[in-house]
This record gives sequence, structure tokens and C-alpha cells, in this order.
Amino acid sequence: MRRVTRLVSTVAVTAALALTASACGESSTETADGESPGVGIAFDVGGRDDQSFNEAAARGADQAEEELGVSANFQTARNDETDADREQRLTELAQEGYNPVIGVGFLYGNAIARVAEQFPDTTFGVVDAVAEGDNVYSMVFAEHEASYLAGVAAALKTETGKVGFIGGVNIPLIQKFQAGFEQGVNDTDPDVVVDVQYLYADDDRGFTDVAKAKEQADGMLGRDIDVIYSAAGLAGNGSIEEVAGVEGAWAIGVDSDQYLQDGLAEYKDSILTSAVKGVNVAVFDLIQSVHDGEPLNGVGEYTLADEGVWLATSGGFIDDIMDEIDTAREGIISGEIVVNDTP
Repeated sequence: MRRVTRLVSTVAVTAALALTASACGESSTETADGESPGVGIAFDVGGRDDQSFNEAAARGADQAEEELGVSANFQTARNDETDADREQRLTELAQEGYNPVIGVGFLYGNAIARVAEQFPDTTFGVVDAVAEGDNVYSMVFAEHEASYLAGVAAALKTETGKVGFIGGVNIPLIQKFQAGFEQGVNDTDPDVVVDVQYLYADDDRGFTDVAKAKEQADGMLGRDIDVIYSAAGLAGNGSIEEVAGVEGAWAIGVDSDQYLQDGLAEYKDSILTSAVKGVNVAVFDLIQSVHDGEPLNGVGEYTLADEGVWLATSGGFIDDIMDEIDTAREGIISGEIVVNDTP
């Protein structure tokens, strides 16, 4: 298992049975027969089969089921949901006794904080956001560090001297991917041009609009861009598909090792590498902590140094440039290279 850094220490809980739900909103973590129904996971838009971000969280739950016998109830957000919609989903999971309850995606941050206050006997987790609460574990990642390595790979593999970045939504979280990627390219070869495009300015359809990502990638390929890195969740699969139709072009995956995703198998020979976030690691960490009676809380940061983010090597397409990538990785870990988290 990959080791991760805890920025805030864990807190122990008593072994006493949890109280049944009351008027003040406290939730039981057990069913009527004395057993917890498991973990409740509320996905961001795209669902578990996005082959990327949500899929990574699902793998953490799958591991918990296999190793700990903890089952999972998966719920999925729709586009254009409100905080009230997310709160309702989380509340229902907590009321049914699921523990922990995890919101996958930064949009769950506010909702997690509010619902956690209502259910102090339940542990909550949120991925990609920091939420207040003594019973909340916030899982954040150094996306910019893995993206820097992706930029190094892109700069070394491009034949045209032009690479592209496609972001799903132009928000600070996705800008971290952009910033690291651009810096990695520029530090490796300042002559390589980076074309940056976003699918949407502030609409979460940027994480599900596969057709628009295909269109954006097609335009980049038409401008002789031969390496495209997409940070757009499910939508990014459209970019990968488009790249796969052009000989000599490369796609760089995100969040999961997309070379290994069954849903992208027909395109895998065009997936140069992926900037991976250990969302599965973080989710499993939290589930295991609750299972062991010592639930995590505070902020858990998953970085390159902790192997909480990394660059995938599946397919062997970057084997010939691993010396350069390893040098960059060691520079980031040592502090010699400071990676920007804003463009």
C-alpha cells in the first residue's frame, strides 16, 4: 500500500454502539441487526464508469470489500445539481447508517461540512475539497506535481513541437493540472508550444461532455498538436478517442491509469501515460480507519513524495525517457523543483 502524509492527526473513537437516529440528526452506524451496511459513496457527475476520477474512488471501495468485507452503496450526481441536492444524497446515506459517507469531488465540499454537523457519530470524507468538521476527512492531492511529470513526457515525445492541454472546467482545481503540465513542458524544452483550452468556463458539463472534448481535440490535432493532456473526467475520454484516430499522436490520461481501463482498451496504444491521483488509496485509507475503529479526520494530503500521485508507465511508451522523468521526480521530492499550482 502506498504511504500517505497526514497533515492532521487521527482521532480515536469509543467502541460503544452508535446511537440510533434522533431528532437532533445523529445517525446510527449500524442496521437493526447490529451490522453497518457499509460505506456510502456519492460520486461526482459521470458515475463510477467514467474510466477516470470516479472510477479511481470506486476501486478504493472495491478493495475495501475484498480485503475488509465492507460493501458499498454508490450514488451518482447529475449535471446542474445544487448544494441542496448533494446534501439530500449525503443525508440519506447517513440516515441509512452508512459509515463512512464519502463525497467524491470538490462540489461536495460545502454539503459534506453541513451534513457532517448533523451526524456527529458518522465519519464523512470528501475528495478534492477541504471541509470543516471533527468527523470529516478531507482528501487532497498534488495534481500539479504529477502533471509536471506529464509535461516532461509530452515535451520529450512531441515531434511537432506543439502539445495541448484540455481542461473540463476553468476552475482552480483543474488549473492545478494546467499549471504543472505547462511548467513541466517549459522546463524541459522552452521551445515547445503549449495550447491550453477549456471545455466550459463554469459548467460541470465540462466533466461529462464527451462530444465537446472530441471536437476540441480534433481542432488541436488539426493545428499539428501531437500530444494532448486532458483533465476533464469522463469528457476526456472523447479526447483520447479522437487522438487514437491520428497516427503518431499521443493522449495523456488523468486520475486513473487510463491505459488499463477496460472502457478505453481499444485506444490504449495511443495513451502515452497518465497523471494518476491515488483517489483509490485515499478512499481505502478512510474506510479502513473506520473499520478499525480509529477514523481519520482533518486533512490528508497525497503527494508525489508519498506516492499519492504518480506518472503511469503502463504500455512501456515512456520507458525510453524514464531517466529524465525520474530526475524531475527526484527534483520535486527534494524541493529543488517547486511546481506551480496556478497558471
